[in-house]
Amino acid sequence: MEYKDHPWKGVFAATLCSFNENEEIDEVGLREYFARLCGVQSLKGLVCNGHTGEIMSLSENERVKVTKILAEEVKKSGKDIKVISGVSGEGSLVAIDHALAAKEAGADAILLMPPHYQLRFGRTSETAVEFFNDVGEGADIDIIVHQYPAWTKVGYTLNEMLEIVKNPHVVSIKMGTRDMSRWLYDYEKLKEVAPHVSIITCHDEYLLPTLIEAGDGALIGFAGFAPELMIDLVHSCLEGDLKSAKEAQKTVAPLARLIYNFGEPGSGAHQRMKVALWLMGKFSSPVFRRPVRPLPESQIDEIRKALNSIGLKTVN
Repeated sequence: MEYKDHPWKGVFAATLCSFNENEEIDEVGLREYFARLCGVQSLKGLVCNGHTGEIMSLSENERVKVTKILAEEVKKSGKDIKVISGVSGEGSLVAIDHALAAKEAGADAILLMPPHYQLRFGRTSETAVEFFNDVGEGADIDIIVHQYPAWTKVGYTLNEMLEIVKNPHVVSIKMGTRDMSRWLYDYEKLKEVAPHVSIITCHDEYLLPTLIEAGDGALIGFAGFAPELMIDLVHSCLEGDLKSAKEAQKTVAPLARLIYNFGEPGSGAHQRMKVALWLMGKFSSPVFRRPVRPLPESQIDEIRKALNSIGLKTVN
């Protein structure tokens, strides 16, 4: 199968970040979590410092630390797993510095987010495209484009993406438009000009319909939560095995409702994901960094009961 041989097609897991009660990074717990994911067969890459990993709450030094821990655990595993670190910078020079630091820490590629001031003020197309050219040239590292929802002021238009994929450092687009009317058309047009660039979904909440229509894989937080299940679903879609994909979806659907609550991925979903993994004994702590507050015990108990109702054992 083509996707099995392509370095940027398949399943990429966006990872959580483990914290102690005092909100310091729990290095032991983080290493255990990364090591467990490295043991999963057929994962193409692990992505730290994404939104799932609470990048906005991490200092620059902490982002480097997390990347280094991930790179060390991947190396220990002996697996051919891509190490990808999220980069969020408000300007080109800052983003270049963060990308270089990630590269030095062992990242094979970066997941490049748009400058977040643009969420408020917008930007020109030239600004959007040249940001990728600046970072690619300045850091000389492979880049996964982080496409935000179309309703935001930083979602890239098709014309902008057609320019961005001309950048030789761009290897993939994490397609998060959340506009299904655009999905197939954008995929086809991008493939016409850049067939080597993979188009991977981050639509955790409707993964199956996205991949049935088009796609080269998925970069999702759900794969850091239930990696084997996501691999079964995504690979079935990539192989055109609809029957197997729909069978996997029977297990995915109740989990998606539990984690995403019929909405898009966000801090609330990532917190529920962390709590659920902790309840199952697969994550060291339910602590989410401030300003997000801990879930009430009543909500934690609801998650516990929901996990048990679908046959998932809880130990906390």
